[in-house]
Amino acid sequence: MVELDLAVTSDGGKAPTEAPETGKDLTPMQQMDIALKDCKFGLFHLRLLFTALVGYVATVLVSNSSAYLLPAAECDLDMGLVHKGILNGMPYCGMMISCVVAGFLTDTFGRKMFLMIGYGGDFLFTLLSASSQTYKVLITGKFFEGFFFAMARSPTMSFTSEFCHTGIRDRMMLCQSSFGAMAQIIIAIMSWQILIRDWRLTLFDGYLVFHNWNFYLFACSLWSLSATILYGILPETPKYLLTRKKYKEARDVLTLMYTTNTGKSADTFPHRNLWKNQADLETSYTAEHPEQKSIKYQIVQGLHNMKQLYRRPLFGHLVHICCMIFFCMSMYNVIRMWFPQLSTIIEHSERGYNNVSQDLCERLDAYTAGLRETALNSTDGAVNTCSGKVSGIETYVNVIILGLVCLVPYLVSGVLVNRVGKKCLLFCAGLLTVAVVLGLRHASSKPVIVALFSTFAAISQLMIGLLQATLIELFPTSVRTLAISILMMVGRIGTLISNVAFPILLDMGCVIPFYSMAAIMCVLTALAVFLPVKKT
Repeated sequence: MVELDLAVTSDGGKAPTEAPETGKDLTPMQQMDIALKDCKFGLFHLRLLFTALVGYVATVLVSNSSAYLLPAAECDLDMGLVHKGILNGMPYCGMMISCVVAGFLTDTFGRKMFLMIGYGGDFLFTLLSASSQTYKVLITGKFFEGFFFAMARSPTMSFTSEFCHTGIRDRMMLCQSSFGAMAQIIIAIMSWQILIRDWRLTLFDGYLVFHNWNFYLFACSLWSLSATILYGILPETPKYLLTRKKYKEARDVLTLMYTTNTGKSADTFPHRNLWKNQADLETSYTAEHPEQKSIKYQIVQGLHNMKQLYRRPLFGHLVHICCMIFFCMSMYNVIRMWFPQLSTIIEHSERGYNNVSQDLCERLDAYTAGLRETALNSTDGAVNTCSGKVSGIETYVNVIILGLVCLVPYLVSGVLVNRVGKKCLLFCAGLLTVAVVLGLRHASSKPVIVALFSTFAAISQLMIGLLQATLIELFPTSVRTLAISILMMVGRIGTLISNVAFPILLDMGCVIPFYSMAAIMCVLTALAVFLPVKKT
């Protein structure tokens, strides 16, 4: 198996003028990088980015759709604060079960297969969630959405990066990471147009009742279906094919990229004979050893490749970055997934109290006190009338603002990442998040609250993208998706814990969760100091 990943030449990454097949000292992966440069950047990469955008919307919906359901379905499903926290965290339970196994199998059997399985499974179980009539059915659907989400999300990142040479890879990955912010805007607009409707459909004498949030989930399922189709059209990545010594298939993919990007014929591709001798030898060798096509053999080879992950320095890098992603994703996803609910509380608290001088914590403490009073009246035998507040237009506008603000750091970092490096950007971003969280605790003006929430989400999302790009740079192709899967599993554990803990801490007092977030971001900033700055 080819264990070396992308490498730059001694002149800083510039390709030599000779054809890669004549470069005796170049590894196949270095030859691949030179060939990718000659494929140029063009229509193929734009198709790749558009497909990734659709995939990102589909995957963000797996976790983010719950955030919009909280106010809309609160009364229909009789949900309290803890029920909402469990619903927010349930997809991450499914992700934790499948992500590492899916990462291993993806590195063994290919990215494309699991992209289609993952998005196809999401489509089916989003339909189940959309058909749900009870809280238990909804969280079951959300669990399996998360289960298949993990099969699709990690390959999505690897898939894009493995069509890129070193000169554009960081910028392509940052661009793809920005799709998370774009997905939030698209989802907010879609939610706004559906969830403000007073739709209700009753079938079979009331056995099935579909509310506006049911129709919203039906609409969400279309994104997963579209991603399944779009990834089915694209070829397998040439770098994965090369690690499996499928030289002819890898060369065919490079030729397709070249013709699509340049509009020229395949005969003009300067690397049309790349690895031809190796391909002939491999064909002969495979004919003599047919057992190497078996699933058992491929799994054994995949396990053999995994050994790299637990050797120095890769194992140390993995532990380090996993610690950082644990804190970063837990904080980011708490803000992202609870922001529509918090915004709704703020929106209705202004109408109820008519007192703009209240700071954020006074508003949230008043809300939790009202919930406790309602629960106490219900216990005393009083009639329990659901008093849930549905999100108004202001909440959806606030979420759109948050998504737009989340795009800004990517525009800036795309220029800075090659100048100052990912490590410096992570350290500066960590310091900013600490200041923002402390400011958020004392904010009273609604525009200031929205601005601080948006800034925190934007910076922490940028940090996640930088950490993912760092890991992709450090780990070789043969274990890259597995490493990403482990990274995301750790991040999802943090997300699950934080989403269940947040409503409990909020009920204890608003200052507790916000000061806790500030302390966690301080730890994250300190860890950024020790990140490696060179590729291994």
